[in-house]
Amino acid sequence: MASVSERLARALLQYSSPLRSLRQVPVIGDCLSWLGTGMVPRDTRTWAQVKDGPAAGIWLRLNPRTGLDAIRGVGEPEVQDALVQRLRAGMTFYDLGANIGFLSLLGARLVGDRGRVFAFEADPEIAGRLREHVERNSCAQMTVIEKAVWSEAGKVFFERVGAATSPDRGLGHVVAGAGANTLEIEAITLDEFAKTAPPPDFIKCDVEGAEVEVFRGAQKLLAEKRPVIVCEIHCEANRSSLLKHLQNLGYVCEQSGARQLLALPR
Repeated sequence: MASVSERLARALLQYSSPLRSLRQVPVIGDCLSWLGTGMVPRDTRTWAQVKDGPAAGIWLRLNPRTGLDAIRGVGEPEVQDALVQRLRAGMTFYDLGANIGFLSLLGARLVGDRGRVFAFEADPEIAGRLREHVERNSCAQMTVIEKAVWSEAGKVFFERVGAATSPDRGLGHVVAGAGANTLEIEAITLDEFAKTAPPPDFIKCDVEGAEVEVFRGAQKLLAEKRPVIVCEIHCEANRSSLLKHLQNLGYVCEQSGARQLLALPR
């Protein structure tokens, strides 16, 4: 039986849209905020379906304090648009930095039963949640790869950001050495991975600053398979370096939203 906090979480997710306008009303808004923060613990999650957009109907297990954009279907609109415009039935999609899988699951819907989705997620806890979503949504064409994508195969240190900073731990990243919040995890390159798996038609990359290293390990793949790429850029130095790298490989790059780079093969 669901706990009181889980039932409240489910109600807050279900009625997130109408409650949104009430948050601006004096007293009522304060009460709703108290319900959200005082009665729903940070680690409470409940199942709900995405309400709108191309991912409508997909099941996600979310906390209402952090999952409202996902449940409304409005998160990362530029990436959603790129997937809808360019992914087709039977294609292969690599989602690098898949987190809990909102975009991976959308990709699985778009490529259909004849396509493949490989969702790469380095954080063991998040990868576990991702597998839950794959199972709940019956995505047999989707495979979770619990590894970091990097420029070389081997071991890397991965720093998990605390829940106070990132409630869904979406800001974890590769670091130079061990620390209090780091894990030593396995890393792979896309060139090596694609030797034994279907190569991608489309790559989405959001790896919290490791984007340059990711594509240094994918030169053969990019030169031969020529996938479309949409990549979140986390600093200007990375933007400059990645632009040069992709242009040297024959890609035309354009800005997509505030932080996304869309790379198309010539």
